Amino acid sequence: MSHYLILDQLTKTYPTPEGPVIIVRDFNLRIRKGEFVCLIGHSGCGKSTVLSMVAGLNDISGGAIILAGKELVGPGPDRGVVFQSPCLLPWLTASENVMLGINQVFFRASKREREQIAEFYLNVVGLGDSRHRKPAELSAGMKQRVGIARAFALSPKMLLLDEPFGMLDSLTRFELQQALLDLWRRDQKTALMVTHDVDEALFLSDRIVMMTNGPEACVGDILEVDFPRPRHRPEVMAHPIYYRLREHLIAFLEKQARPTDRAPAPQSPAEREANRTADPLPLTAEEWQLAEAVPPP
Repeated sequence: MSHYLILDQLTKTYPTPEGPVIIVRDFNLRIRKGEFVCLIGHSGCGKSTVLSMVAGLNDISGGAIILAGKELVGPGPDRGVVFQSPCLLPWLTASENVMLGINQVFFRASKREREQIAEFYLNVVGLGDSRHRKPAELSAGMKQRVGIARAFALSPKMLLLDEPFGMLDSLTRFELQQALLDLWRRDQKTALMVTHDVDEALFLSDRIVMMTNGPEACVGDILEVDFPRPRHRPEVMAHPIYYRLREHLIAFLEKQARPTDRAPAPQSPAEREANRTADPLPLTAEEWQLAEAVPPP
């Protein structure tokens, strides 16, 4: 497979009163057509900044982004974006929210044809019976399914996902990860996804791109994930190399952790006793009552 998305020397600088701050510097990445790639790193390292630049929602300060042989300038329907929050219009039904993009991209199609596209993708994500409901009538997971259906319905060249499951409970997150993979497998859209979750990245990805800490973040390491597809969670987690890959990711993230991000070093019993004596814990309400009931000597 040839390189479909090219990020070449990508740089992002923000002005501040103290001078310019470089968030991402010389970020280089090549993604093959049909590949699913995850970006992972600590909070604030610039993962979402990279994704927003690819989406055209954030201007680049240097370098270039090339998709399917064409340099990208600004947003466009060739990139479908799924955000952490589904961003649905509350006065529209699930079907009407999906139709918003379809009407712009497939404006030459008949109304019925456009409706059929929306119905198809809502059925695929399991919302066929809920397509006439408004967002207030949908759970958080159902709203995110609408967001995923909306992105795929545009038939984009590239799928961009910014922590789409980060606000969901574990069970719903697992269900939607599998739904995303099942939908992606139909035509294998080239996908770039931001995540904090090591297990999520391993389950979804062909490759995992690990970012160094910002400022001036760049690609620190790239991990190949060779689990066979189609994937199902129990089979992936039972794979002989799963925990070796997981340990590799965690070791990289621990190495990148700032001193304030790391857990405090364990204390010896003597140190704990000294700290307890020097800085006693505040009394509970019951202890205050007991202390007040005992007269001073």
